[in-house]
Amino acid sequence: MSDIELQALEKAIGVPFRNVDLYYAALTHRSYLNEEPSWPHGHNERLEYLGDAVLELVVSEVLYNKFPDLPEGKLTVLRAALVNYQMLARVAEEMDLNKFILMSRGENRDVGKAREVILANAMEALIGAIYMDHGLVQSRKFVDRFIMGRLEEILKTKSYKDAKSELQEIVQERKKITPSYKVVEESGPAHKRTFRIGVYFGEELIAEGEGSSKQEGEIDAARKALEKIK
Repeated sequence: MSDIELQALEKAIGVPFRNVDLYYAALTHRSYLNEEPSWPHGHNERLEYLGDAVLELVVSEVLYNKFPDLPEGKLTVLRAALVNYQMLARVAEEMDLNKFILMSRGENRDVGKAREVILANAMEALIGAIYMDHGLVQSRKFVDRFIMGRLEEILKTKSYKDAKSELQEIVQERKKITPSYKVVEESGPAHKRTFRIGVYFGEELIAEGEGSSKQEGEIDAARKALEKIK
């Protein structure tokens, strides 16, 4: 990715890039370093970790203020629909973020869920880079422009009712607790991990699921837990 390409992204998202190293890192998948070990900017996993937290905070704050009468469970369901990997991948595709992401030739051939996860992770990393470069105010503007605009669609289509959301509503109503998810096992090479996720009611393990991302594994675990409790 050239400086000119990075400038094109800067213009497309409306955020001035002060520390360009952050954005190069945000758009670098770990697999790219296998083919370009001298790449000086590193990969995007740390920024992804940070961006995930910033995204959840901003979306939570917006929903909290927008829906003063909604209980915690409903707010959590709406937030999950806005920040899950499928939604983030859709947003990334519409931003043409894919053409800016650096990855190995093998990863570049991936399609389906694997590509969605790469796109979603890059979105989170980009938010992390914006936060590190500009702080929370600019991060809020970015999330409001590209993520919160999906809220009306989610409410209209009721697409927030995925397996995790449905499980949470049922368990909160019946048991007055919120299901929690933990990584039971990770396997596979660093650039193509498989996550086995357990879903717990309190300390009790209810079901396990697998996926190529933690979110995907959580959804699979929730689906299996629903089959049990229904």
